[in-house]
Amino acid sequence: MKSFPTFMIEPLVRDALKEDLGRAGDITSQLLVPKEAVLKASIRARQEGVLAGFDAACLAFKLMDPDILIESHKKDGDKVARGEPMAFFSGNARAMLAAERTALNFLSHLSGIATLTSRYVQAVKPFNTRLCCTRKTTPLLRAMEKKAVLAGGGHNHRFGLDDAVLIKDNHVAIAGSLRDAVTRVREGAGHMVKIALEVDTIGQLYEALDLPVDVVMLDNMTVDLLCEAVALIAGRFVTEASGGVTLDNVKEIASSGVNCISVGALTHSAPILDFGLDHGI
Repeated sequence: MKSFPTFMIEPLVRDALKEDLGRAGDITSQLLVPKEAVLKASIRARQEGVLAGFDAACLAFKLMDPDILIESHKKDGDKVARGEPMAFFSGNARAMLAAERTALNFLSHLSGIATLTSRYVQAVKPFNTRLCCTRKTTPLLRAMEKKAVLAGGGHNHRFGLDDAVLIKDNHVAIAGSLRDAVTRVREGAGHMVKIALEVDTIGQLYEALDLPVDVVMLDNMTVDLLCEAVALIAGRFVTEASGGVTLDNVKEIASSGVNCISVGALTHSAPILDFGLDHGI
């Protein structure tokens, strides 16, 4: 996978370093490590998983020491084995130790998302179903987290409220009906804007069948209802199942024939993938 352009992630990485360095910097290293000392180290996975966030991790080190040498052996989207070195670093010891936790935080968090996504993707592999993330992301880290989903083999849902129209229950309540909501949106939206409609009953789906929408989101339906809904839609719209999706039930949900399954847990509940910076190469 391609890395982000540096200008896109530098403000986030810089702010993360500022948060950790505080007002006086790494006072432990300043007191214990000679100013000109050089550290040679490697980053190794302590668990098996899928790599993501490597560009942010490297940038953390580079912002502390622009002259640091980085020899990478992996890239985002690659599988990593426990104990496997993914990169080697050589540079100013104080700078590397100051950047260590920030770099590993990005790497562990984003690789955790990629790893969990990969597990979901493998679970639905027998079916032609896209596994998608949602907007349930960490504030200000959405682009990084959604890229981590791609690294794990998943797909992205909306990046923000301006990507597409998604008419949900509160919108319908304010508009008065499904038909009124869709009519008003279709009249005002540009021709390039996709329109998605959320329904949570078969009755609502019957109302939606002749409406000019692109996607129907089938929210919190049982697998039996999903099968019924997919049969009723019969290819008119892209179908998406959402709500209550877990690793235990995602394969059964995919068996209903829906085109997409959206899973908020990919970004809001993924456990980290543990990495460590080890002295010596």
